[in-house]
Amino acid sequence: MITAITGSTGLVGTSLSAALEARGDQVRRLVRREVRDPQREIRWDPGAGQIDAAALEGIEAVVHLAGEGIADHRWTDEFKRKILDSRQLGTQTLCDALAGLQNKPRVVVSASAIGYYGDRGEESVDESSPPGQGFLAHVCKAWEAATQPARDAGIRVVNLRIGVVLSRDGGALAKMLTPFKLGAGGVIGSGRQVMSWIALDDLMGAILFALSNSSLAGPVNAVSPQPVTNREFTKTLGRVLGRPTIFPMPAFAAKLAFGEMADEMLLGGVRVEPRALAAAGFEFQYPQLEPALRHVLSD
Repeated sequence: MITAITGSTGLVGTSLSAALEARGDQVRRLVRREVRDPQREIRWDPGAGQIDAAALEGIEAVVHLAGEGIADHRWTDEFKRKILDSRQLGTQTLCDALAGLQNKPRVVVSASAIGYYGDRGEESVDESSPPGQGFLAHVCKAWEAATQPARDAGIRVVNLRIGVVLSRDGGALAKMLTPFKLGAGGVIGSGRQVMSWIALDDLMGAILFALSNSSLAGPVNAVSPQPVTNREFTKTLGRVLGRPTIFPMPAFAAKLAFGEMADEMLLGGVRVEPRALAAAGFEFQYPQLEPALRHVLSD
């Protein structure tokens, strides 16, 4: 299969490119710079609404992962606009181009996030649940809505609502490792906020499953079936690393350090169920947190 990927240099995109090539797919990477290899790369400029649509002809599947890193900077008004625009405008540019192709791809798997549900406390949600409140929920709604041109053109679209991805090479876990290894890790806020997570290998499996399984369309939660509280995550990570976890971060300290981002990403939580994946027969390799952490942190 010929598969195009946006965001191919990120944590998920790098692993996905390798997984697709390992199974024999031809991968075409969408790049913002000048194309160096026309057989492997396609030029686009999502901020300017530009894409080489002709180069997309013959693509059989698309995985759209591109977007500004939401935890890369403090959430100023300017940075929040970058977060939203990078997802909404990029997705719109891509899906408009795909909809206009003579030979359209069969499927688009477009990243979204469990931020769609907002902070729901202990409430369990699945793909049928309404959106929540807050900035990330607003971003995710706009992000998913921007895939509509592809759906209207008859392309099967999967909006993959991704949880906290566990990998030692990037994302939230990678940022935690240094303080935890130094024995400076601890519970954040009350510790009761729920963390819906997924091991990177299971996320790769979910994306490949979504590409090939024609029964999946619309929102699909990419999370482990066994979410944990922040307190449970903290204690489990400390146990795996063999380090104490006795330095909590009170809510006020998190807000001072991270501003608005702390409320949505550190102090809020949601218990997300992967109901669509389960109904379609997907099997997780690492559904439990401790085995997942031991796997991703193994040498």
